[in-house]
Amino acid sequence: MSKKLENRTVAILATDGVEQVELTEPRKAVEDAGATVRLLSIKDGEIQAMNHDKPGDRLKVDGLVADARVDDYDALILPGGVANPDTLRTDEAAVGFVREFARSGKPIGVICHGPWVMIEADVVRGRRMTSWPSVRTDLRNAGAEVVDEEVVTDKGLVSSRKPGDLPAFCRKIVEEFAEGRHAPRG
Repeated sequence: MSKKLENRTVAILATDGVEQVELTEPRKAVEDAGATVRLLSIKDGEIQAMNHDKPGDRLKVDGLVADARVDDYDALILPGGVANPDTLRTDEAAVGFVREFARSGKPIGVICHGPWVMIEADVVRGRRMTSWPSVRTDLRNAGAEVVDEEVVTDKGLVSSRKPGDLPAFCRKIVEEFAEGRHAPRG
């Protein structure tokens, strides 16, 4: 097994309603590549994952995003599910963390409805991205160039549309996370 991400720490930002497979599969991919992963949330304890519209597992939170520092992480994963990013985009600490992370130039992987948090953070303007179909108009309105492709990479930002894209998404985030920081964005 390749250890491309050894000595790297990856943050996953999620809350209740996260699409379970969009968190667990990318987590497994980066851990298998040697990364340390910390699940950040807006609340302590556990979050309720979903398997589409049915409750999935409860996942242990490693820390609060309000206490997190971008400098402590090498990459960020923003999984989808509808409720998860919809709740996160109303949380000032979560939005601020995503904004600072995007501006740092460190790589980000985002899938499905996850771009909603990036839209709220005003960091998609001029970026080439994809998402779940119902999020695409929001991305366009926020200034992103939207395409309908399995996985899209734009200077360290990796985006995908849905759970069916996870194999390609996971391969690409490992590659981009190993590459590291890109030019910071203003």
